[in-house]
Amino acid sequence: MLEPNTLYIVPTPIGNLSDISQRALDTLQNADLIACEDTRHTARLLNHYDINAKTTSLHDHNETQRTQWLLEKLSQGQSIALVSDAGTPLISDPGYVLVKTCRQAGINVIALPGPCALTTALSASGLPTDSFSFFGFLPVKQQAKAEMLQRSVRKGHTSVFYEAPRRIKDTLSVCVSCFDFEHEVVLAKELSKTFETYVSGTAQDVLDWLEADSVHEKGEFVLMIYALPANSEEAFSEEVISLLANLKSELPLKKAAAIVAQHYSVKKNALYKYGLAHFD
Repeated sequence: MLEPNTLYIVPTPIGNLSDISQRALDTLQNADLIACEDTRHTARLLNHYDINAKTTSLHDHNETQRTQWLLEKLSQGQSIALVSDAGTPLISDPGYVLVKTCRQAGINVIALPGPCALTTALSASGLPTDSFSFFGFLPVKQQAKAEMLQRSVRKGHTSVFYEAPRRIKDTLSVCVSCFDFEHEVVLAKELSKTFETYVSGTAQDVLDWLEADSVHEKGEFVLMIYALPANSEEAFSEEVISLLANLKSELPLKKAAAIVAQHYSVKKNALYKYGLAHFD
């Protein structure tokens, strides 16, 4: 049984329907009302699990108005579940106004743990996670986008952004103009779905991958950027350094670093930086 006078924040799958928890299903089944970012989208999830529940919309354009109505329902003793189209509500999705208003009114708010593209992508990115920041979606216009990227990406820190398929190539082009080889970029695509993909390298490497096939631009993306700390230098084994030196005599440093990095499973950007510092 759910608690009365309570707003439940319920994460839903970001792709794979099996990722929803039993607790989330029980909450959706027993809630008096489900507030959805898009009722039609949520209906597909509810139908899949044979959940018959009343739904109402709560999105960016009606949240302020709808919040007062939902607050009345909660004050009358109802339990309400809040969901977004995918993932955890309020993480670049609607719900902030409702949750803040409930807190201010003394309404109980319970958040269920569950799927979130931010933590899913970050945990598998191979980037440092001891210090990171999430900035949601980047601005649409190039100048504003470049300013936000330069302001957000800091040395020794991982910065995480969401991006839409129609803007991802433009965003990587801006990254190329803003960041050098000391910045490691990881792009996660279609998390938990059939064509889940992680692409890493410099901003130019990732842009090259996007441009190689128009299919690569389809899907939802999480963009992660790590800037190496100032004056940092990774330690490489004698074998790695020796092979890099030998290849450097025959190939451009960037190509040599890519080959050695792949062979020894080390970071290409860090190896390239080492080569610039130690080889003429």
